[in-house]
Formats: sequence, C-alpha cells, structure tokens
Amino acid sequence: MAAAAVGIAAAVTTAFVLLGDSDGPTAPRALTSDEVDRLAITRFLNYEAGGRAVRITVPNPAGGLVVTGSIDYRTHTGYGVVRGTGRDTSSDGLIQWTATTVLVHPMTDPPAAAPASPPASGWHSRPLQTSGMTLDSSLAIALRLGNDRPDNSVLLSQSGASWVGEDQVRGRRTDIMNGPDAGGEARTSGTVRYWIDSGGTMHRVQAGIASESRPVVFDFDTQKYAPVKPVPGVTPAP
Repeated sequence: MAAAAVGIAAAVTTAFVLLGDSDGPTAPRALTSDEVDRLAITRFLNYEAGGRAVRITVPNPAGGLVVTGSIDYRTHTGYGVVRGTGRDTSSDGLIQWTATTVLVHPMTDPPAAAPASPPASGWHSRPLQTSGMTLDSSLAIALRLGNDRPDNSVLLSQSGASWVGEDQVRGRRTDIMNGPDAGGEARTSGTVRYWIDSGGTMHRVQAGIASESRPVVFDFDTQKYAPVKPVPGVTPAP
C-alpha cells in the first residue's frame, strides 16, 4: 500500500518559506534503507498512537481556512475548529468528519479549541466531496495519514521516493522525503512530501491538490491531542 504523501505545487519562493529553518530542498537522491524504513512506518505510527493533534492549513483564493483539532486514527474521525483567514470566514465553526461525511456547526466567533464534548445540536451534515472542494480533499487526506499496518518498503523504493533535505520542525530535526500519493479518491497532485524524524514520526506533510495551486499543509502536535468524541446522536460512518 502506498505511504501517505504530499505534494508541493507552489513556486520556488513559496516552497522556501514553507521549509522554515532549513536551507531549502536540495537535489533529490534515493532514500537510504533507514529512510525507506522510516517512511514505511510513519503512517502506522500515527495509527499506533491512536490519534494526533493536527493543524491543517487549506489554501483558498479568498484567504484560506485553518482547521485545528485532533484525528482519531483508529476510528478515522477528525474533530476541531475551522477558521477562515482573509476574506473567507463563512465556514467558521466546529467541524467533525469521516471518510464519507462532514458535520459542521457554524459559529460567528469560534473558540480557539473545540469543546471536549461536541454540542448536542446545531450541526449540519453533508457528504464529503472527493473532488472539486479543497477543504474536503484536505480532510480526506488527513484521515489517510494513519494506517493500520506499515507500508511496503520495497514498493516505496520502486516508486521513486526520495530524500530532498533536512529541516527543524518545532525544535525537532527532520528529514524531508518525497513519496507516492495517498489521497485515495481525493487525489493529490505532483510529488509528495513528508517531514519525518529519526524515529519515523511524522511532523509535517504538504499535499498539492488539483483544485488549488498552493499546497495544503498538515502540521502535527501544534497543540495537545484531545480524544475525539462523536457528535451526540450521530454514529460516524467509517
């Protein structure tokens, strides 16, 4: 099974800024056996942890969206706060999602963090769109960054996965690796990119999406993980 992955579909200047403290990408080279092994287990480690705190930065011509919350990788359910930036605040509120369904709870002034127990009312449900909607594509990819088994290291090596540089992410040294697509029905575009530490833990992922010229950024552990509780009266569809 292909590893979860991300692509950078941005200009060189944008890519340099997103790489933070690093010296920027270098010429890609083949992964060492250790790097392949770390790339192969990174999604499994998310699953093994049970869940991860995540901040998803979703580009949008009107300004973009930021989803701050947690993903339970055992049930494949995400929950958090969504805020618009720039001119795009129409989606502000709480959000919970699975691979098939998005529940939104509109709020004019959402809190910094989602309440531990989702409100019992005020939710609107819709199917998760697998194409043509950058937010939904981002949510779908976020769920697929956890898997119940390691990826096949031989297939990763044959897929053209590569090492492209080093970076510091919130004080942790990471290797930056390109890998294959893991968007499922929500396809990513271009190459894929992970920031992975020496133990295989995923700290950042970038994914290019066909409907948007800039990449979606997934930053892990930007806040404390909070267990994901389902919306009252709603049974999450896997």
